[in-house]
Amino acid sequence: MPEQSPSLEDCLKLLEGERDEQRLAGLFLVTKFCKGDDNASLRRVYNAVGFHFLDRLLRTGMGKGSVGGSGADNRDAYLKLSITVLAALCRVPEIASSEDMNLKIPLILEIMSKDSGLSVLEECYEFLYLVSTASEDGALTLYESGGMKVLASQISTFSDDSHLMEVASKLVMLILSKLSLDVIANDYLFELSVIVSTMARPFAVLQNSLKFELLHLLCTIISLKYLAPLHDALRVMPNGRWSYYMRDGIAAILHSRVAPAERLEALMLAETMVTILGGQWLLGQVNLPHKEDLVPVDRFLLLVLEQSRVEVAVLLNDLAYLKYEASKNCSSTAETIFLKQRNVAIAFSLMEKIIKLISDTGGNEGDLIDESTLTNVIRALNETISVVLEYLQDAKEHGQRKGDDLLASVRIVGSYLAEAPFACKEKVEELLEYMLSIEGEDEQSPFYSICFLLPMLCQITMKIEGCNALASSGGHKAVMECLIKLIGLDNHMVENDSSVFLACDTIMNLLLKKEHVRLSLDESTYVHLLKALACWTEDTEDPSVIMMASSICALIFDFTSEKALLTHPNFDGGSLNVLSRLIARSLASGGQDMSEDTNADADLLEIVNAGYSRWAPRFPHIRAEVER
Repeated sequence: MPEQSPSLEDCLKLLEGERDEQRLAGLFLVTKFCKGDDNASLRRVYNAVGFHFLDRLLRTGMGKGSVGGSGADNRDAYLKLSITVLAALCRVPEIASSEDMNLKIPLILEIMSKDSGLSVLEECYEFLYLVSTASEDGALTLYESGGMKVLASQISTFSDDSHLMEVASKLVMLILSKLSLDVIANDYLFELSVIVSTMARPFAVLQNSLKFELLHLLCTIISLKYLAPLHDALRVMPNGRWSYYMRDGIAAILHSRVAPAERLEALMLAETMVTILGGQWLLGQVNLPHKEDLVPVDRFLLLVLEQSRVEVAVLLNDLAYLKYEASKNCSSTAETIFLKQRNVAIAFSLMEKIIKLISDTGGNEGDLIDESTLTNVIRALNETISVVLEYLQDAKEHGQRKGDDLLASVRIVGSYLAEAPFACKEKVEELLEYMLSIEGEDEQSPFYSICFLLPMLCQITMKIEGCNALASSGGHKAVMECLIKLIGLDNHMVENDSSVFLACDTIMNLLLKKEHVRLSLDESTYVHLLKALACWTEDTEDPSVIMMASSICALIFDFTSEKALLTHPNFDGGSLNVLSRLIARSLASGGQDMSEDTNADADLLEIVNAGYSRWAPRFPHIRAEVER
């Protein structure tokens, strides 16, 4: 501005003086009028004073040099002056991006680490942010100079709505955007946990744009599944209230009219919190802004479930349109489909955790969920499963059987039907054959889809009607093939042994009701299953495995004979020998004293005994082994 020109000119003359005293006087003048975005004036100031004098002044303030022969008395004033001027000058992007300024980051961090109550702390943070964002090397220098340690040690001292909290969160986000999170977690695991637990409070209480920046920050840090060490560290944080603040912040966002992306991030954060702390975290009181009374403990559960239900309905509708109606020639369409598939998987995962929580309501959680809430939860889950089944019906009609979104859909259906096996009964029976044929993107044949449905299949086949539904769809073959994969040579495909016994129980339910069920057993399938059972049991001493396998074999032998098996190209004498020993071992166990655990196998022993009495004449090799 014209009236400032004389002051600026006087200032520049002082800055260009030969003596340090002149330059100091000029810098004090700089702090008076270079406060805005007057980049032109700031450039002239920087060119006049030069970097080397600013460097000397900063180091003098740190006690590492001297300006004008001054002693220690003026160090604090010099430190404050140098940092204030550096922060002001770095508002000019080309100055902030210079190598000289980048090299000052370690010094500024050193100053901050020695005095967190520094009067120019805000200017220090401003300098760090301006320099770190101005060049590609800035964020890396900040990180390598111990920026994470300084940030983690100071943010807990900042007030929630302060400018310092805002700049500190932006610096953390900047580091996260430039470096791999697993590298950061490896170097600064404790610091990350401190940052998460500290920033949870402003995330809960703020009602401005910083709330959403913190949402993104928190979601970025803790939502990666492979960061188990970070999750472990958060579980044992001494400040346990951070998890309550997380719940409050998420509830406030889900209660508000926000953009879809922000609502999804809130759900993603909720899903991760349940992963870290368990489903009980969903059952807690919530403090909402502008509400004096606490929200009842089960209302947050309903809020999360309802928002997840809406998200699933919208995303599946969008996916169906993009996959079957929109143009296939657009690369952006493929990217959009991928993002929506990822997002629906998050909503599915959260709903699965809610299903598990509800299935445990017979325990302590049952006192926290009242009957009306439980009714609303079941209604919402039923509606969601109906929407998912419609999505699968649409995929079936379009000839789609492969895709991770389809596999995820089968998984959520299987999770719910495991608890309510007869829900959506007609639609499930109509789609059963199709669901059992679905493959993930990386699968060569259906496997996981069958595993996901096993809990439901095991329950419905306890009744003849369920057996007929499975057999009429050919599902019994799919279950047998699944069991072969589970117990065969590649028996590390699933971690949970429960899938093995669910498949065994389902097959046994079918075979035990063969006289009432239209069951057609394919010779090739049961021959492969017999060989797999032989491999599974050959070296085991587990009585449960021995009895389960021998029971299935005893029921399968009703369909064949020793002679027929040995003439089959995929069966040999070695497998028959193993199966003979298996039957002999199981029958021999009946003459032993049964422990409490073995008593549970008494019914299986009865199945083997009854079967042996029926087919022993057709299996001379097995009879000889038993009678030996």
